[in-house]
Amino acid sequence: MARYTGPKSKVARRFKDAIFGKDKALERKNYGPGIHGPSRRRPKQSEYAIQLSEKQKAKFTYGVLERQFRNTFKKAANKKGITGENLLKFLESRLDNTVYRLGIAPTRRAARQLVSHKHITVNGRVVNIPSCQLKPGDMVAVREKSKSLEVIADSVGNGNSRFPWLEWNATVLEGTFVTMPERSDIPENIKEQLIVELYSK
Repeated sequence: MARYTGPKSKVARRFKDAIFGKDKALERKNYGPGIHGPSRRRPKQSEYAIQLSEKQKAKFTYGVLERQFRNTFKKAANKKGITGENLLKFLESRLDNTVYRLGIAPTRRAARQLVSHKHITVNGRVVNIPSCQLKPGDMVAVREKSKSLEVIADSVGNGNSRFPWLEWNATVLEGTFVTMPERSDIPENIKEQLIVELYSK
């Protein structure tokens, strides 16, 4: 499936947020890309532009393209509860995102590749669909023959942050998706209400 493979630092600088993780380019140049980035006076953005920018930021953060993102939004809108929060919960419960959150991969891109290359199992079965939606109680693990991969060993060794909706067993490289996350536990700097307003037009 198609995915964004362009420069990450330019995107991070556009949104002035390290959406792809720590970025030295963003630390040095915390303004928009281009030769006029540091000095250009940008006109005041319209309400639509602000909403669209927030949607684009969420798409790039989770590595989701437009059609898939829109379908996820429709699913969130049909579910009971607050639509914006439901949207982020569905994005967080994707398999590639969970592999990243568990610390098996250093980035979401790397997590997506590990899943696509059949290094990850869900409930004991190999799953190679990054967008697979996990349910509470699902077990996510590294395949036995993949545990020696350098990228996995290095990522696990770095001791990534742990999250309250996930449990991790470093001994057997296996984690549990315990429950759907609460909005207050999701660290991403995304104003989901702006996305809801955009799709409500």
